[in-house]
Amino acid sequence: MSRASRAILCALALALAATPATAVERKPARPSAAAKAPEKKPEPPPEPTPGVPLYENQLLRLSEIMGALAYLRDLCGDGDGAEYRAKMAALLDAEGTAPERREKLAGAYNRGYRGYETTYGQCTANARAAITRFVAEGGRLARDISDRYGGA
Repeated sequence: MSRASRAILCALALALAATPATAVERKPARPSAAAKAPEKKPEPPPEPTPGVPLYENQLLRLSEIMGALAYLRDLCGDGDGAEYRAKMAALLDAEGTAPERREKLAGAYNRGYRGYETTYGQCTANARAAITRFVAEGGRLARDISDRYGGA
């Protein structure tokens, strides 16, 4: 991981940690009338592809989260969606050295943005809950990538 990538991930982790989380009221789950489905065994992680960084899947998920946050934060009036776009552009500059990789990262960002653009036309309690979850998950991913692979 390049020094620029590590700096971007650290800045992103700090930005996500500084983003105020909105409290969400949780309702108790309704008991299901149907029998509980048998638990599935977790799938083993995919084998690393030669030439692809070990943190690729985490970086793709982080890109998708940044896309979702860029849309949802603007939708809910937080007005900082442009910051997530700028951080994604910086991440693309640092990590997207190969055209195929750049396309994958941008595609993940766009998938996150468009997925929530299709679902939410106005800010709702569920949109706020998604923001809270994404801020927490994005912060964890950015710290994890930086801590584990920052020296790579």
